[in-house]
Amino acid sequence: MRFVDFLRSTVVLSAGAATTLGVITVLAAGRTSDDVLVFVCAGWWVLAAAIGTLLGRRAAATPPIARVLADAKNAKMLPEHRPGSVLINRLWPLLVSMVVAGGLAIVVPQVTGVATGFAIIWALAWRKQDGAVAAIEERDGVTFYVERTSPVRPIQLVRTPGFRREVPSLNGSR
Repeated sequence: MRFVDFLRSTVVLSAGAATTLGVITVLAAGRTSDDVLVFVCAGWWVLAAAIGTLLGRRAAATPPIARVLADAKNAKMLPEHRPGSVLINRLWPLLVSMVVAGGLAIVVPQVTGVATGFAIIWALAWRKQDGAVAAIEERDGVTFYVERTSPVRPIQLVRTPGFRREVPSLNGSR
């Protein structure tokens, strides 16, 4: 799976998790008629959105992404294309946290509300990283792919030759 697509999928799945957990929180609070919980959670979600927006405002690759890109191994052939298994393999913590937080909504809906805020932060903080990686790929003429590794090991990338784009400058020189 291309790393750019993996980053996009991570943002979309994190936003989906935040939406799902938010709905579960509101339903759990509505079941117990806890209006204070809804307003406190809504305030936390607004604060989380501000934090995520602040963290994700840069269009450049974050230091962890830059480190993973720099550590990518060169390859001459494309790795096997299994996007579903790559997503499950790398994003299992998101799935586990969403299921646990959603399950706790029955007993303690506050936990689900807090988890929603963290999913919002995650989705907004990573929203521009795919563009930063795509710009690096275009500049260097490479394509980065997620390598299949153990789910508990850090993510590893493979760098394959791609197409370099020559963009003329305004004065005609390259």
